[in-house]
Amino acid sequence: MPASPMPSPDLLGLPEPDLAASGALWTAREIEQQPRMLLRTQALVAGMAEQLAAFIAPVSGDPTARVILTGAGTSAYIGECLAPWLDRSLAARVDAVPTTDLVSAPRLYLDPARPLLLVSFGRSGNSPESVAAVELAEALVADLRHLVVTCNADGALGRVAVQRSMTLLLPPETHDVSFAMTSSFSCMMLATLAALGGPHALETRVHAMASATEAVLQQARGLTQELALCGFERVVYLGSALFKGLAREAALKLGELSNGAIATCFESPMGFRHGPKTFVTARTLVVVFVSNDPLTRRYDLDLLDELRGDGVAARVIEVTAADPHGPARDAVHVPRLAHAHDLDLLWPYVAVAQLFAFHASRALGVRPDSPNAQGTVNRVVEGVRLYPLVP
Repeated sequence: MPASPMPSPDLLGLPEPDLAASGALWTAREIEQQPRMLLRTQALVAGMAEQLAAFIAPVSGDPTARVILTGAGTSAYIGECLAPWLDRSLAARVDAVPTTDLVSAPRLYLDPARPLLLVSFGRSGNSPESVAAVELAEALVADLRHLVVTCNADGALGRVAVQRSMTLLLPPETHDVSFAMTSSFSCMMLATLAALGGPHALETRVHAMASATEAVLQQARGLTQELALCGFERVVYLGSALFKGLAREAALKLGELSNGAIATCFESPMGFRHGPKTFVTARTLVVVFVSNDPLTRRYDLDLLDELRGDGVAARVIEVTAADPHGPARDAVHVPRLAHAHDLDLLWPYVAVAQLFAFHASRALGVRPDSPNAQGTVNRVVEGVRLYPLVP
């Protein structure tokens, strides 16, 4: 009797041949690999702990100095997620400033008189604004250090010839092949937190973070697939404090993978009442990233109650590490992190948004690996004209 054929391996619960045929293989692979890549990234940064501490300390420990977290698009949102916490943790002032802002208005953001650590993020490291931001900082700031966090050993960002620079080169698998950044986002964010917050501070937490992310990728498949098939015309992501930057990344991910077919909006739960709430219609999905902080959580839950009480949105979903506040069918529960700091929730929370964007893309008949068939946007941005610094 002939042996039964081996089943095709699955990614996100879907057979690899089907994913490959529908242009979804790389995106699925890069979303699913995140728990493993987080552990590898932590180990990599921990191995550089002494070197990193010596390089960063002269700026991070100086209350007159600045740290700027910079990148474009998804890379910029790494900074938006981490800056509030790092600003409270380091002596230096920490700001998230996109390269697109630094390049277009450098003197507004770069202070020549203050020591600066410029932390530059780049999946490929080939975005023209990334290199230009480094060069402008060199031209304007006297006391300057560069920390480059990248996934590409051959990227232009890592090869810029400047003094006092250090590069964190992440595992090659994190150099996402697909159009949208997924594992590159999560791993550059973890590497930066480990580098600036102290690599050993995460050693006792990263396994729980990776395990929770793995659980979400398993448990949220059914709900995110169900939601993707509902035909929502609009999706709102809401998050307080650290999660506001995450909400922005979630909105971008859906916009990218749906090729703009689904309109998106992001805000904080409290800020949403001040006008943006008019975005909600009967064809709108609202997703709230709920905080573990006792005070912040009360405001998040108030808005959940308000949105559900309004009865306008088609569906209101909470992503929470604590027990769900509303019906279980309208919640994604992140296990074993009910008492964790919100910082640790960034990774499992973003996995929910990535899953939904992936399934929404497929439901629309879009190819997630290359969603923009028109070629008007590209994996590495093109068409940027750079101008010299005006005296």
